[in-house]
Amino acid sequence: MKKSFFVIVASLLAVMPAVAQVSATDDYTNPIITGQPSLSITPDARGAAMGDAGVATNPDMNSQYWNPAKYAFMDMRGGINASYTPWLRKLGVTDIDLAYISGFYKWDDVQAVAMSMTYFSMGEVSMTDQEARLLGEAHPHEFSIDASYSRKLHEYVSMGVALRMIYSDLTNGMKASTDNNAEIYHPAVTAAADIAVYYKQPITLPMGESYISAGLNLQNLGGKLSYNDRTQNFIPATLRLGAAYELPFDDYNRLQMTVEARKLMVPSKKSKFAPNFNPDDPTNSTTNQYSTEEYSALTSVKGIFQSFADAPLGAGEEFKEVGWGIGAEYSYNRQFFARLGYSHEDFIKGNRRLVQVGAGFHLSIFMLDFAYTIATAPTNPLDQTMRFTLGFDLAGIKDLVNNKK
Repeated sequence: MKKSFFVIVASLLAVMPAVAQVSATDDYTNPIITGQPSLSITPDARGAAMGDAGVATNPDMNSQYWNPAKYAFMDMRGGINASYTPWLRKLGVTDIDLAYISGFYKWDDVQAVAMSMTYFSMGEVSMTDQEARLLGEAHPHEFSIDASYSRKLHEYVSMGVALRMIYSDLTNGMKASTDNNAEIYHPAVTAAADIAVYYKQPITLPMGESYISAGLNLQNLGGKLSYNDRTQNFIPATLRLGAAYELPFDDYNRLQMTVEARKLMVPSKKSKFAPNFNPDDPTNSTTNQYSTEEYSALTSVKGIFQSFADAPLGAGEEFKEVGWGIGAEYSYNRQFFARLGYSHEDFIKGNRRLVQVGAGFHLSIFMLDFAYTIATAPTNPLDQTMRFTLGFDLAGIKDLVNNKK
């Protein structure tokens, strides 16, 4: 399906804080915009159905995205899974998709390695300049590939580190206009790392073993993206912090509940650190924001630290940059799962508020999960988004094959 460049913008805004969802009558909004926002899309069905939360939940094969330290607590020796998310189907788009593949191997009781790849395709796009002159057809896409190592530091604590390569190509090397001397845009490439910690402790109850867990992940700590060597874009460095509790009702029925907070560690372009900031008129976007050149000059490290104290309206606005999700997962015999979650983002930071539901079916070697998004505002382009995840226990498959010989 061919589409004009505005569809790329729509697809990216649906991932970023949802600026388009904010009414024009509102006096003040200050969403944080990043490069390669597809890194912020929840790739798997389980995490999505639990309110876009997963940093502290029970380990699974999708832990590479949420918290790689969880792999050290996996019961399986190895596994691989794939997730697929059709994107913006609410807008009638048929060729924008997110694909995610992850796998892990645990060679002893305390160590594990894992890899994953994310690919975000925006289909075929007719590129035009500001005068609506056709520049050509492009296939914009983004992808990342990473590897992680995790290890138990204590019976109840593990730590993990992931290294990631990030690639974004939005124009396929086209010029900004039909002028022979026009600027040429190129793919943007950078690298990043995750640093994660996971805690999980059993608690013995009369009806069975319960578990309390907590997780922390500093996600996408790294460089910046540039498409033209003049301007630079921050990647979505994110702080995730959460807790979960799993309660058994009997030998077969269990309920896990989780809550997670997340904050982009990216500086705001409307900022109290902008050179022309006026504290007497903090909501004036004309005088209280960085120029493109000034914003591009901020380093990644400075941007991370500055992001915790740069909101023009002070601490009150800073707290509004913290999004959160809550979720619950009911399981029967650890084979049948029903999930419900809610993801929240403040009005002035994007206003994404999503109710999410899902289900799962897990056998000894085969796992299938599904999630469905219900936006609180029917005009939200993320409404009716579906996710599918299919996984396999590789060690279980090997045992099955050996038993048949």
